[in-house]
Amino acid sequence: MENAQRGGDAVHSQGIGSGLVLAGRYRLAEAIGRGGMGQVWRAHDEVLHRVVAIKEMTAGMYATEADRAVLHTRTRTEARAAARISHPGVVTVHDVLDHDGRPWIVMEYVDGPSLADAAVAQGPAGALPAREVARIGLEVLRALGAAHAAGVLHRDVKPANILLGPDGRARITDFGIAAIEGDSTITRTGEIVGSLDYLAPERVRGADPGAASDLWSLGATLYTVLEGTSPFRRTSPLTTMQAVIDEEPAHPHQAGPLAPVVMALLQKDPAARPSLQETERMLQAALDGQNPAAVFAPQPSTRTLTQLNQPHHPVPPPPMNAPTPATHTPYAPHPLPTPERPRRTGVRTSLVVIALAVVIGTGAGIAGFVYFDQQREQTVKSATPQVTAESTPKESGLTPKAKASQPPPSPVAQAPEASRTPQGSQEVPDGWRRVEDPAGFSLLVPDGWERRVQGAQIDYTPDGGRHLLRIGIDTSPDYDHPHAHMLDLEKVLAKLPDYQRVTLEPNLFRDQTKSALWEFTWNEKETFPGPRRAVDQMYFGADGTEYALYMSGPAEDWGTTEEQFNTVLRSWRPPS
Repeated sequence: MENAQRGGDAVHSQGIGSGLVLAGRYRLAEAIGRGGMGQVWRAHDEVLHRVVAIKEMTAGMYATEADRAVLHTRTRTEARAAARISHPGVVTVHDVLDHDGRPWIVMEYVDGPSLADAAVAQGPAGALPAREVARIGLEVLRALGAAHAAGVLHRDVKPANILLGPDGRARITDFGIAAIEGDSTITRTGEIVGSLDYLAPERVRGADPGAASDLWSLGATLYTVLEGTSPFRRTSPLTTMQAVIDEEPAHPHQAGPLAPVVMALLQKDPAARPSLQETERMLQAALDGQNPAAVFAPQPSTRTLTQLNQPHHPVPPPPMNAPTPATHTPYAPHPLPTPERPRRTGVRTSLVVIALAVVIGTGAGIAGFVYFDQQREQTVKSATPQVTAESTPKESGLTPKAKASQPPPSPVAQAPEASRTPQGSQEVPDGWRRVEDPAGFSLLVPDGWERRVQGAQIDYTPDGGRHLLRIGIDTSPDYDHPHAHMLDLEKVLAKLPDYQRVTLEPNLFRDQTKSALWEFTWNEKETFPGPRRAVDQMYFGADGTEYALYMSGPAEDWGTTEEQFNTVLRSWRPPS
């Protein structure tokens, strides 16, 4: 979980709030962290009179029964995994309880920041001193050793899952995607779990992880807090996975004596990495001011490149119509990161298949993408697609050529009145109300539509997502024009069942030339099955922020939805 006990906005799930008492003893105080799968509350144990942390699993609230059952099994597995580990460097699990039809995990409360927060507190560089990192690395390594001895792999080691107590000692938490030896049935075929830029290459390729995979993740973690940047994070999940497999990390310039330790742990071949005991000796040597390279000299891998690209346990991708949580319509672009054009040719087919499986596959895959995006403040920017002369802004929706082959443009495709209506000049129609969203924007929504936040997404819906209004705000967009952004999104969404483009054109919105409109249809197979339609108005504000206003609903009543969307566009007021 991102910032497992620290950081993140307090996001209240439906019916859950401070003051609620769980299991007759745990009184919730405040939400202190969240991630793609849930959030963590600070709470008070009124029986033992102590502060505890309680993890609420929100990802399954709107999922199908089958997905919810898998998620609940995983949650209980996490508690069982952590309970098997007895070590002061592992956050203790006190209890597991059921409330509101889902499990909650009661954990030891660590009153301190995560390692990720501690690095950010260092300033723009975000780098920690090498000696301090060596000490933290040793403590985490020993906790991982205790977990491995108990037959448990963590599988999501990263700075946000390492907590620093008041005494500065490191504690590892969130075994939410841990694997217990001999109990792998809860992971469905084709799923990739974990934070992509901390996944070992063998896991990206689909092989079963081992102890060396956790050590790779530790190496990536140490590199990040030493250098202030992740060694493999790129501008999209696809290019990040490509970097993990194909690219060598830049030599760490601020790591000092830890440089050989980090580079040894980041060997592509797990057989070439140091063992846990060798890693411990290297970190201790660095802490003692000695040369770690004298302790362990990495040997060149004896496996060929072809062998490295053939996992021992290949995992096929999930079917194209794998279940998707109702939290997301099949099109969920905001704020999910999107594939970009690869920097070089020759991306391996297996990698592309896995990437598509994450995007359009199981609910866990989609949640993982939200999780990845919540860390994008350290994203390494690369050249963005350029808008060509063919994509110059148009007031109308479709070009004459497109009109001959596409359905007639809807009124919203042109939306000239919406783009020119002065802000604040619209009266509130009957059956509508104006909302001032906590994110800073304001707009009209129909009566009965309620706000719902899942991860970093802001939705308004009257019926759990069957009809959906979604707002996206990106202060650091990866594209220089919304049209380029939409074209890359479409490459993935074209895999949806019976996907059909209605229009995808630059347009003019609120006098902003960097605007684009996209409307499309598809046939939803799982969540709210049947023909659906969606429209997305995206534009850049004067300060370069990318805004996206998206609405989707059943095709059978699209006329009403389209009218509602026009009203939303006219009423939209971005954050001041």
